[in-house]
Amino acid sequence: MSDLTFKIEGEAQTAARFSANARQFKLVIDEPPALGGDDLGANPVEYLLASYAGCVNVVAHLTARELGIELEKLKIEIKGNINPARLFGKSDNERAGFKNIDVAFSPTTNASTEQIENWISAIKNRCPINDNLANPTPLSFNFVQELETV
Repeated sequence: MSDLTFKIEGEAQTAARFSANARQFKLVIDEPPALGGDDLGANPVEYLLASYAGCVNVVAHLTARELGIELEKLKIEIKGNINPARLFGKSDNERAGFKNIDVAFSPTTNASTEQIENWISAIKNRCPINDNLANPTPLSFNFVQELETV
């Protein structure tokens, strides 16, 4: 199978708000007032958690069908802890990102405990966002100079 390429592009609206386009969808990323924003959208780390939950949802339904698991309902809650000291330039003692991320996976199903354990293993193995969070991913961060038009 060939690679799929996904892309977003956008522009800063304020120091705390970013407007992004993903295909035909507009995303507003903002901070709550306590973090300098206007609360017009979820913040970046909330989007990260939501994208993880969305990915788990898709892969859970896909693998449930493959494993013959009847899924009546699925609730996913994901939370993580961040120490903001590095973000705000106060300390380099802790990482800037999540210290931990906890997934509460609550399916309504007639599957046995063993089937659910196998199912969760399959989800973790096949979910792209799980893979990116659990393993180092090569990143390139490139300065692109915009040419001014006169």
